[in-house]
Formats: sequence, C-alpha cells, structure tokens
Amino acid sequence: MTSFNRSTSRRLKKLTQIPSVWEGDRRPLSSSQTQNSDPESKGECILWVDGSQGIVRGMDVVASETGPEAIVRTLMRAMEHPHSPAKPARPQRIVVKDREIQFYLRGVLQDLDIAIDYTPELPLIDELFRGFTEILDSQVPDLPPQYAQALREKAFAIWQAAPWELLEEQQILSIEINQWDVGTLYASVMGMLGMEYGILLYRSEESLKRFRATVLREDESQGHLEEAFLKQDCLFLTFERADDLEEDEDEFDDLADLPLSELDPTFGNIHPLEGLRSVLYEEEALVVFVAIESLCHFIRDYRHQLGGDTFPTLSRRYSISLPESSDEPTESLSIAVSSMPELAAELEELGGFDTSEDESDSQSLPIFRSLRDDLIPEDSFLSLGVVSWEMLSYLRKEAKYQTTGDITQTGDGLPVILIQTSRPKAKTVIENIEQAGGLKAICFNPGADPFDGTRYDLGLLQTENGELFLFGEFEDDDPIHVEARKKWNQRCKNTKGYCGLIIAKGLTGASRGNPQLRDMMALFEAQFLSPKDLGIGTLQLMPQL
Repeated sequence: MTSFNRSTSRRLKKLTQIPSVWEGDRRPLSSSQTQNSDPESKGECILWVDGSQGIVRGMDVVASETGPEAIVRTLMRAMEHPHSPAKPARPQRIVVKDREIQFYLRGVLQDLDIAIDYTPELPLIDELFRGFTEILDSQVPDLPPQYAQALREKAFAIWQAAPWELLEEQQILSIEINQWDVGTLYASVMGMLGMEYGILLYRSEESLKRFRATVLREDESQGHLEEAFLKQDCLFLTFERADDLEEDEDEFDDLADLPLSELDPTFGNIHPLEGLRSVLYEEEALVVFVAIESLCHFIRDYRHQLGGDTFPTLSRRYSISLPESSDEPTESLSIAVSSMPELAAELEELGGFDTSEDESDSQSLPIFRSLRDDLIPEDSFLSLGVVSWEMLSYLRKEAKYQTTGDITQTGDGLPVILIQTSRPKAKTVIENIEQAGGLKAICFNPGADPFDGTRYDLGLLQTENGELFLFGEFEDDDPIHVEARKKWNQRCKNTKGYCGLIIAKGLTGASRGNPQLRDMMALFEAQFLSPKDLGIGTLQLMPQL
C-alpha cells in the first residue's frame, strides 16, 4: 500500500486538529438511463464534507477506473486547501460507508491521529448527491433518447456517402418535407475544401443568401461575422474528432482520413432568437432524420451526374420511413429532393465565382504554347526533393502507386516532385493522371518571355497519352531553384533517369509545406527527360486567345 512520505506526514500533523467529524465518499455522478453521452456524466464524484459545520471542504470528479489514491488526494486538499469559507485543518474523526475505503484510509492515515470509522449512512453526503443527481437527470440530452441511435446511424451513412466529394457549398439541394411546420429545407454541404465537414439545412433561401452575402464582404469585422453566424436559421450536422482520443488534434489535418470509430457527429440548431445550441428536440430530430436519409438516397442515385463539370437539374421523390420509436401517426413521408442550379449560379455570382467571367479573364492570361496548365491546382505547394529508399518502400505499400520497373538504388533516394494540395483536389489530380494512362516522364524545358526577355525553367509532366502539363515556372536566375536543379540532376543521374511525382494532401492543415507520410496519397514513378530528349525547343510565352 502506498503511504505518505515522512515529510508529508509531518506537514499534515502541523495542521490544527479540530473536533469535527468529516464525511467522505466516492459515487457515480448519475445512474440515469437517459443521460447524454457527456464524458463527465460517466465519472465519479469524490466528496469530503465537515458534518459538524455543514460545509463542503473538498470535491473532485474522476474517471470511474481511477484508483483509491484519488480519494486521499481530495482529502489532502480538503485539509490543506479547503473550499471557502473553511480553514486549513485536520479532523479528529472521519466516517465512510464503504468498508474498502475505510481499511484503505486506516493504512494511509495511520500516522495522522485521525480515527477512521464505518457508518451505514452519510446524511449530509446523501443529500448532496441527491441534489447532484436531480440536476444531472433534469438536463436535456443532446438528442431525444428514442432517436439518438437512429440519428447517429444516418450521420455515419451520409459520411460514407461523402457528398462533399461532389458538391461545393454553393451547390444547394432543396428538400421538400411539408411536415412538423417545416416546408422546404435548403441543404448546403461543407467539406469540399477538406476542412469542416457537415450539412447545413437552412429553413429559407433568404437566410442562406443573407449569410453568404455577409461572410463574402471583405470589410466585415470578426464581430460582425460572429453576429451573422448566429443570425442563420438552420439545423446542422457536423463531424468532429471523438473527444476521448488522446492524440493531439493537429495529428490529423483532414477528418476524412479517420475511421468511423474516431468520428463524432454533432447535431444542432441555429436561430437568430435562440443562437446556437447543440441540442435537437423531438420534432427537429425527426426533420433532420428524414432530411439526411433522403440526401443519402439522392447522392447514391445521382453520384455520377453530380460528379460532373456542371451542376445539373435533378429531382427525385423518396418514401422515407420514420424511426420505429416514433409516435407519429404516419409511418413514412414522401420527400422530394432537387438540385438548384439557378440558385447555385446566383450564389457563385455573389461570391465572384461566375464561370463566364473566369473564362473571359483567362483570355488575357499568358500561357506557354503547346502546354496545358489545368492538371495541377494553382494554389498547390511545390517542391523538388528526394524520398529515402525506406520511404519509397513504404509508399509502394501504403499509397496509390505506379512503377516503371526496377530502380537503381544508389545515392540518398529517389528524386521526386512533390505537389501538396487539398485532399479533394489531390484526388482529382490522381484521377486525371490515371485517366491519361499514367505518368510517362518528368521534364524541365527552357521557356522565354519575348516581351521582356525573361527566361524560365519550365517543370513539365508528360502523361502516357502524350500530353504535356505545366507544373511549375522557375526563373533561370533564381538561386534557390538553380541549387535544387543541380541536386535533382545529380540524383537522376544516380538512379539512371528514374524519378517520381508525389501527390499529397494537407495544404490547409498543420503539415502545410511539410507533408508527412500519412499525407502522401500517390506516387507515380517516371523517367526524367532532358530538353534534348523532349525535343520541343524553347517554349515562348504567348497571350492565350
């Protein structure tokens, strides 16, 4: 049995011993079956009270698996640093109603001249715990208990359907419900950028438009943005990492990489007069249930159409069965889900994303003749580097992988071009390379601007179908690039021309600019071609007409 250090015992014995009887106990916070999943409601409360004065001297909440030492730690604080208005002191007598606690305390406190007795009743602590239980049990759970499991199942179903891989936030779907005083909801999907994932279910187009117009104003202060957020009128489902995970949140920059067991769906409501609450009441829970269920059906039925380059006009009606525990007079509802391309176009124009404007602007942008520049996203992080042979073995097992044959493993590793972008964009890049037959070669070719005489070193990717894609423009006299190219050329010489392209996610996360192994989604091995091998000469920068 663990005992106090001698110095600790001497310090505690210096405390004034008062003629008081203290009660001590450790009990679960609540035994209610309707209690929500708050981790604290599953813990245990340790109480030490002065029965003579009727005051609480010390209290702690600990996990149920915490050992008996916890009750001693709380007792020490009750003696040396008690809650106000109590003063530091040592009791003459302690009473507990648990024989194990009694025997444990007798062993630990044997040098402190404190009597440790057993009693079947602790009146003051019993009354306090009754009050705690009433408070806890009167709290409204986050979800109605009869619908909690069904809602969580639907949340995970929409997670697996992953509508954010198909829809941007401004591509709105209407959900016609016509029940529980709800007409039509307007669903906005979050997650295309690989940051926040969820579904916002607006109760009106006006609320949706007003909020988006506010957040897109460049002159809005943080305070005004918070006010605009609270003025939304919507129900929501969002996803977060489970609270009970011990890993630091920065370990993952994208929730999409986590298994279902590590995700925690959160439901709630935002209203101008209520603000934000992460609680759904019974009718709201049913509304969200049928909305999410109908969205799952719609995404499944139109996945191919929604994944195209345009936002098409689509509509379908579904018969949605209500949860078995529902007391509603009807067992199912007819729900209509429709895409809203006109509203999407209006919101894009509001945000300055109008497609026709983009096309007209692009006509004045210069581009190197004979090259395509639509493979690598503009905001990507780019670097020339090397992966060790050990890392190469790992990537061949864990990432999407295209090989060109046996590589001569000499030098410090395989020379690679690393492209880091958001997860959805990375997936698109990978798919486009695969559709082109894979990656054939990586090249650097001279380029020139005839208007100002600037000369460039152009980074090019050649796919198996013969197309050339621009991945980087580097000025010839950039000392950083010159040094990187020297290392690149030497490494390619060591590997007899073998090199690679790594596509990584995590541009918006903690690993921005320094992607880790878990961020690397694909490795395409290829051959390095010199400008002579490529044979296209110096490329001229020309206005695109």
